[in-house]
Amino acid sequence: MPGWMQALWPSLLWRKSRDHKVLYLTFDDGPTPGVTDQVLDQLAAYNAKATFFCIGDKVQQFPETLRKVQAAGHTIGNHTFNHLDLWKTPLDTYLINTALGRQAILDATGVAPRYFRPPYGKIGIRAARRLRADYQVVMWDVVAGDWNKDWSTAQVTQNVMQHAREGSVVVLHDSDKAADRMLPTLAATLAHFAGLGYRFEAL
Repeated sequence: MPGWMQALWPSLLWRKSRDHKVLYLTFDDGPTPGVTDQVLDQLAAYNAKATFFCIGDKVQQFPETLRKVQAAGHTIGNHTFNHLDLWKTPLDTYLINTALGRQAILDATGVAPRYFRPPYGKIGIRAARRLRADYQVVMWDVVAGDWNKDWSTAQVTQNVMQHAREGSVVVLHDSDKAADRMLPTLAATLAHFAGLGYRFEAL
């Protein structure tokens, strides 16, 4: 993510401290039975923790998968109920949809999410102000691009390897659409950075 965008929105969380060898892996658009389960298995092999930004509609469909995420000690965040595009949605409608996503997560886990990631990374001044009353709004400084079917797994993996560094917040997707590229990239990322002495922590 360009530095000028991070400077424009200093109140949003783009990355963590550069002082320690820690990566913050995040997964959007789940929970997805089968895919999320494989992510959990890979993370467990490295004693890694991560943050899952979940879509409320999928939470209602697959609450047991989300409870597996919770039981494994990962952090769960809100990603709206229907993966809405803020720039194409009236703000009040967007906020209602976000509240529905929060409620779905609360119903499934008994815990209200404290973190929110806007779908597509789209945010605005008014929305940020309203959302920050209830959440830490989380962006990223490394997006893998695993959702892009025009990219090869090698390209997605290289994108993470080239740009991730101490304190980076890395975006991956535990979705059916991204799985073929995401799962090998996750495996390579865990192996590579663990070999360099990094830890993987949840927000």
